[in-house]
Amino acid sequence: MANRVETQLIEPLYGEMQKERFVTLATVDYETGGPNVHTLSWVLAKDKKTVLFAVESHSRIIQNIENNNQVIIYMIANESAYSIAGVTTIKEEVHEDLPLKLALVSLRIEEVRDVMFYGSKITIQPQFDKTYDREAASRLDEQVMNAIKKA
Repeated sequence: MANRVETQLIEPLYGEMQKERFVTLATVDYETGGPNVHTLSWVLAKDKKTVLFAVESHSRIIQNIENNNQVIIYMIANESAYSIAGVTTIKEEVHEDLPLKLALVSLRIEEVRDVMFYGSKITIQPQFDKTYDREAASRLDEQVMNAIKKA
């Protein structure tokens, strides 16, 4: 179903963004003006018009957003590929006694576009595995996602 355009998350995307998941984030590089692509997992849809995500406070993502707050989140879900475009605001630093200094970013959705090429569907979802201490990773993920949910 290529080229479908919405102004908010459709129900399957909203549902998929209620848990930690793999997405990519495209920003405009503050030094070169070119595209910059990042991967994220601490992402949560607060409602169908707002996506929250946490990133390290001093990351290039934050520097890019401070210079140009337009971003795109790319995600694979609902047997398709989606571009979720909008304007970001750096809301606050996430504390919650976390071992990392994180910033909470809010994305106000302006456009959700189904970007899958015509006549096709995604048959396997991307998967990832945390390669460091699984217990520590699980504990940190839970802490960060809980902090985002409270925002």
